[in-house]
Amino acid sequence: MGVVNVTPDSFSDGGQWYGADAAIAHGLELAAQGADIVDVGGESTRPGAQRIEETEELRRIGPVVTELVRAGLTVSIDTMRARVAEFALDAGAQLVNDVSGGLADPDMPRLVAAAGVSYVVVHWRGHSRDMYARALYADVVAEVRDELAKRVDAVVRAGVDPGHVVVDPGLGFGKRPEHNWPLLARLAELGTLAGGTFPVLVGASRKGFIGRLLAGGAADDRFTPRGPVRREQPRRPAGYPARMRASHRRPAGD
Repeated sequence: MGVVNVTPDSFSDGGQWYGADAAIAHGLELAAQGADIVDVGGESTRPGAQRIEETEELRRIGPVVTELVRAGLTVSIDTMRARVAEFALDAGAQLVNDVSGGLADPDMPRLVAAAGVSYVVVHWRGHSRDMYARALYADVVAEVRDELAKRVDAVVRAGVDPGHVVVDPGLGFGKRPEHNWPLLARLAELGTLAGGTFPVLVGASRKGFIGRLLAGGAADDRFTPRGPVRREQPRRPAGYPARMRASHRRPAGD
C-alpha cells in the first residue's frame, strides 16, 4: 500500500504532495514502483493535528481519487467521514481506510455495508489533537485486541460483511513507542478476535519510533524502507481488491 497525503502538514512528508497535480503524480509513481493499492487521504492525523472542514477534505481528495481511478489504479480512501468515503467510492475507490474504526462518524459502517467494499477498522482512542492523553495501557496488546474486537462487532452489527473487515492496530495513534513495539511483535494475536480471524494491516513505514531506532531521529531521511513490511494475514476478506491479494506493502505515509 502506497500512501498519498494530500495535506500541507503530514508528519511523514511535510506536505510534499499537497496539491492535486503533485498528489496524482506521486500516486502514479507509487504504482509504478509496485504499490498494489494507493491510499489517498486529505486530513492529517499527525499528533496534535486539528480537524479540517469536510468541504476542504473533499476539495483535496476529489481530483486525486478521480484521476488515479481513471488511470486504472486500485485506490483506497483514508477518511473518517462517511460523505468523503461516499464520494471516493462513487468515483471508483475500492476500500475504506477509517483511522477511527467507525467511531468518528456513525454513518461510516452503514455506508461501507451498503457499498460492499473492504473496510480497514483501525484501533483509535480519539482525535489527533489530544491522542497521547489516552495512551495509557496496562497490557497494550490485550487492550488493543479487545477494543478492536468491540469495533469489529459494532461494524458487523451495522451490516458490514465480516469477510470484508481488515484490522489495524493503529501504530502511533494514541500509542507511544513503548506501546508500538509489543503490538508489532504480537500481530497474530491482534487478528484473532472473538468473531473470527481477520487480516491485519500495519502502517509502520516512516513512523518516528522506527526512525529513532534506526537512524537517531532525523525526520526526513531517518528511514528508507528496504523491503515489505511483514504483517500477519490469517484470512483474506472476500471483498479485497484483486491487486491487494498480491502484496502487502506500505512504502510511506501517516
